Amino acid sequence: MRTYFEKPSKIKNKWILINARGLIIGRLASIIARYLRGKHKTTFTPHMDCGDNVIVINAEKVRFTGNKMNQKCYHWHTGYPGGIKSRHPAQIINSAHPERLITKVVQGMITRSPLGRKQMSKLKVYVGEKHPHVAQQPNLLDISAINAKNTRYSDVD
Repeated sequence: MRTYFEKPSKIKNKWILINARGLIIGRLASIIARYLRGKHKTTFTPHMDCGDNVIVINAEKVRFTGNKMNQKCYHWHTGYPGGIKSRHPAQIINSAHPERLITKVVQGMITRSPLGRKQMSKLKVYVGEKHPHVAQQPNLLDISAINAKNTRYSDVD
């Protein structure tokens, strides 16, 4: 048997639309990462960008399980002495750019390489229902129908 490698000319990238309303962020991010890498395809090739373009709407309406919204903490360093900063997910969602939370969580699941940066450029995250990619005719992926655990119904607005 020989290992199959997809040729760059044969790679077809689709557009996928995901409504993040009421979805658990960790489960959502793992599904997004799988589609960005292309692991859902039978022609997956690890060293090539064979993933799809993913559009996420309603980014401000994602949920955490338990009390992670207020207890979980994201840390970073500014590069200056004593420059350790931290922020809770509730602070990020209530800020001016809640879509950065999904981007950051998905980024942690993608490889840190030029290929990973190329795959991350295919992720488009938007606050609210509107997005500028209507012309690409994205297919709706219903994540809540895949598994009942993907949605937290008690917190849906």
